[in-house]
Amino acid sequence: MTYNLQGLVTGKIAIGLAALLARVLPPRLGYAAADFIADRIAALRTLPTVRAIRANQWVARGESLAGGDLDRAVRETLRNSARSIFDLYRFLQNPRAARRSIEMDPAARRLIRRPEFGERGLVVVSLHLGNFDLILHALSMEGVRPLILTIPDPQGGRRLEFDSRRKAGANILPMSFASLRQAVHHLEQGGFVATGIDRPVPDPQVRPLFFGRPAALPVHHIFLALKAKVPLTVLATVRRPDGKHYIHSSGLVEMDPHPDRETETLRNAEKVLRAAEGFIRRAPGQWSVSLPVWPEALELAPA
Repeated sequence: MTYNLQGLVTGKIAIGLAALLARVLPPRLGYAAADFIADRIAALRTLPTVRAIRANQWVARGESLAGGDLDRAVRETLRNSARSIFDLYRFLQNPRAARRSIEMDPAARRLIRRPEFGERGLVVVSLHLGNFDLILHALSMEGVRPLILTIPDPQGGRRLEFDSRRKAGANILPMSFASLRQAVHHLEQGGFVATGIDRPVPDPQVRPLFFGRPAALPVHHIFLALKAKVPLTVLATVRRPDGKHYIHSSGLVEMDPHPDRETETLRNAEKVLRAAEGFIRRAPGQWSVSLPVWPEALELAPA
C-alpha cells in the first residue's frame, strides 16, 4: 500500500491532476486545493517521500526540530511543492502572468541575457528550492536554450515533465557517459550547461559535506567545470510572501585545481554546496527533495 501511494504522489496521476486544477481554478482556490492535498500527504508519515523530506528538513534546520515543529516543517515543504506545481502549469498556460511573477537579482538577469555561446562556457546548477522549474521557464521566455543534463531514466510524472519541456524547445539530455562528453564539448565551445546538484545518487564515489554531514550528492557538475576549464554558478528561486518568485545567483564560482583528483572534487563540490546552503537557509521550508540526501538521517530524525 505504501509504495502504491508513493507512485500516486510522484506519478502521472498527480501531475495530470495539477495540470487540470491549474486550468480550471483561480490562484486562491488553486492554492487552497494544493494545501489540502499537501497536508493529507504530510500525514502519511511512513511514506518514503515523507520520511525523506522529514529527514532532510531535520538536517537542514540544524538537527534541532522535533515533534510538532518537525511536522510543521514537513507540511510547509509539501505545501510549497504543491503550490509550485500548480503555479508552473498555470504559467505554462499564461506567459504574461509568469513574466509578472518572476523577478531576479542583477547577476541572474545578466546570466539569463548572456549570448547562448560566449567567450567561456558556463555550468549553471540549481536546487529543488522554491519553484525551481521556473528557472528553465525564465530561460525559455528569454529564448535561451541551455543543454540540460537530467536524471538518466525519468519515470511517471517526471517523464511527463521532461516530455513537456522538450515540446517547449528545451535541449534535454539524460545523464550518460556520452552525454557528459557532449556537455564538455558544448562548454568548450562557449555554451552553457544546466543541471541539478541536490538529488541524491546511489553509491556515490565521494560524499561532500552539506550542512555539516557527508551527503550522497552528485559531483558531475564539478567534473564538467574542471574538464572544460569553465566557471560555475548556482541559481535558486525563493517564493516571497507577496507570491512572487525571486531568482538569485551566486555569481561565478571558479574551480580550484588540486593534484589529487578526489580532493579536488570534494573541495570544489563543497565550495558550491556552501553557496547552496546559503540559499536554502533563506527559506528552508521551500527546499524539497523527495529522496534522502543523508540516508543515515532516516533513523536519526525524530519520528
